[in-house]
Parts: sequence; structure tokens; C-alpha cells
Amino acid sequence: MTSPTITLAQSNPVAPLDCDLAIVGGGIVGATLALALKYSGLKIKMIEAQPLEKVASRERSYALSLLSGRIFDSLGVWSEMLPQIGKFSHIRLSDADYPEVVKFQTEDLGTDYLGYVGEHGVILRILQRAIADCSNLEWLCPAQVVNVTYEDTEAIITLEKEGKTQQLRTKLVIGADGPRSPIRTLAGIKTQGWKYWQSCLTFTIKHTAPRNDVAFERFWYSGPMGILPLPGNRCQIVWTAPHAQAKAIQDLEKGDFIAKLQERTQESLGEIELDSDRYLFPVQLMQSQRYTQSRLALVGDAAHCCHPVGGQGLNLGIRDAAALAHVLQAAHEKGEDIGDLQVLKRYENWRRWENWLILGFTDFLDRFFSNHWWPLMVVRRLGLRLMAWLPPLKKLALQLMTGLLGKHPQLAKN
Repeated sequence: MTSPTITLAQSNPVAPLDCDLAIVGGGIVGATLALALKYSGLKIKMIEAQPLEKVASRERSYALSLLSGRIFDSLGVWSEMLPQIGKFSHIRLSDADYPEVVKFQTEDLGTDYLGYVGEHGVILRILQRAIADCSNLEWLCPAQVVNVTYEDTEAIITLEKEGKTQQLRTKLVIGADGPRSPIRTLAGIKTQGWKYWQSCLTFTIKHTAPRNDVAFERFWYSGPMGILPLPGNRCQIVWTAPHAQAKAIQDLEKGDFIAKLQERTQESLGEIELDSDRYLFPVQLMQSQRYTQSRLALVGDAAHCCHPVGGQGLNLGIRDAAALAHVLQAAHEKGEDIGDLQVLKRYENWRRWENWLILGFTDFLDRFFSNHWWPLMVVRRLGLRLMAWLPPLKKLALQLMTGLLGKHPQLAKN
């Protein structure tokens, strides 16, 4: 498909830059893909609109699944990452004021942990260092993509860098540039989905609880709350509520905010103090109508977004990166054109339906638990009891949450 044409003044033109693939977006997913292709023999350009330090300075933490940990381990960065991130051996799943709590533990899977929690800057800086000495990779940063033209044998990216207009010819463009992806928009790829009636309030706290290896998913009638352990007796909290309510909570004076948080967490974290600002963002479910076209592939939030319940979002993007790297390297070794649609469809057919499963699962959880309708309350609380009593059902739910259900990229098998 030919992208919309943008007329650009050709001031200060320079010679074209050529590569096998151009990754647009230097966040965690884009950097993971680049690292996965470090020894592929493919010539890579990384294009990022902001300075690298600014990209890494985002104050946000993410749940990392067991599968994401295995992928990072295969990429050689896990030994550096693991000491700097939170780890949890237990998960507590509860529904508002209902006393039944589903307790997951490592014995249910036979693993050392059930998951991890990493700060954005910690994860991304480690990835940046890992690809810093990559001989087949060059950063174009900060550089702004202003147009992409897709042709039969190549894509031509027009970008601005240091006040100069440049053109980059590449076999393949990777859109790893977030939920409002300009790459996706320029390609004319539409999306499906909806915005929720809720917003998420995220922040970090310090606490005095005697243990810090438990992750909590506390469903409430207004929306779920995730509590994820970070190093140093800290936790990342993701508090979901209807837009107006979430905004009102954000605007509370610090003392009133802490008191409301203590009430919601049933004082299970001991003494609490804020360790970051409070950030508010709306929640949406989004799935691109396609992840690929000739010379183009989308990964991470550029391809899909889900409700934050269960902490699945970044993990889907990491799996996208690992799966796409597997497909591209295999095709390259066979002498195939990595930008050919038939090659790229292998990635799309692999990841799109698995992402639909997680998008549907998170949507179901949010709608199922975020209401007062008593017939649903009876059903969901019966479901919690069954999960607590039936080990096979508990294990299935845990495999889905940890990423161990479904097809694994080759990186996660090493």
C-alpha cells in the first residue's frame, strides 16, 4: 500500500542511508528486537525521535512475565537485570470485600518465581548498553520520520535529523513507535477497539510490610488495583477507576491520598509513603487490523494495547519482538527477502491470534469484576472458589498470566 504523501522541502539533502531493516522507536520493545538481531548479519538502523536518555527517563514500572525473563536471559541481559528488579513468589487475587482469596505460589508451577517487576529506566538502559557495541546497528537519534513510501523491493523513509532531510532505503520498516504510531498511520492501517470508561493512576510507594515478594490483584467494583513489588520495600501501584473518580483521587492532598490508599489496601502494607508523582492515563483496548504489509511490520503498542489488569501489555510487545526476530533470522538464513509479505505473515499469523486471546482475557476480567450486578458477583465469586479448590484450573490461569501458555519464541527455549 502506498502511504499518504507528505511534501517536504528538500533543504540540506545528504546521501541516502541504506540498511536491511529500520526500527522506528527506541523503547523497550524496539531495543529488544534490535538485541535479538544483534548477531543476525542484518544491517539495522534504529530511529528515535527523542534523545536516548529522555526515552529511558520515563517514570513507570512494568510486570515482567516468566516468559519475558526467559527471553531476556537468552539475549544475555538477564543476569544484569535480575538483581535490579522486583521479584514475586506469591500472587493474591481477591474481589472487593469478598473474603475468599486465591493464592498462587511457586509450587503451583515449579518455578523460582511467579514474575518480576522492572522499572522502565532500569530495563531500557540495560538494553541500550547491550546494543551499544553492535557492529551491524546504527542509531539515528534524535530523528523524526516524516514520510514512508513503500515500493516493491524497498521502503524509503524520509526523516529529519539535525535540521537536515535524509532518505533511508530499507528492505523492511518496523513500527515500534507506540499506541499513536505515526508509522501505522502513514501506512493507512486502521485499528479496532474502544476506550474504557476508566483511567489508571500509577505511582510508586515505600512501605514497612515485613515481606515484599507478593503481587496483589485487587478487583473492586470501580476497577482493579495491581500492587507490584519493587526492590527496596517499594511497590508500583496501578489503580483503575472511572475517569472522574481517578482524577479526584489523583488530586487529593497527600495525607488524604495515603489514607484512601490504606483503606483500599486494608492496611496490608504497613506504613506507606509516596515515592513518586501520581500519573494518570486513560485505558484503551486496541488491535491493528493487520500487523504487516509488504515492507512493514508492527510490534508492541503500535500493533495492540490492552487493559493493564494482569500486567500483560509490555510482555506482549517483548514476545512480538522475539517472534519477529525468529521469523526474520530464519528467513535471512534461507536467503528469503525479509520484507516480503509472505515472510512477514508468518509473524502476524503467530502473534495476532495470541494477542487477541490476551486482549480478550483482560477485557473480560475488567468487565466481569468492575460492577455491582449481583448475578455476575455470584458467578465470579464461585469462579474464585473453584480456582482456589481445583489445582488444574489454578495452574491453567497461572500459565496464562505468566506467558507460559501458547507458542514460545525460539529465544525462550534456549
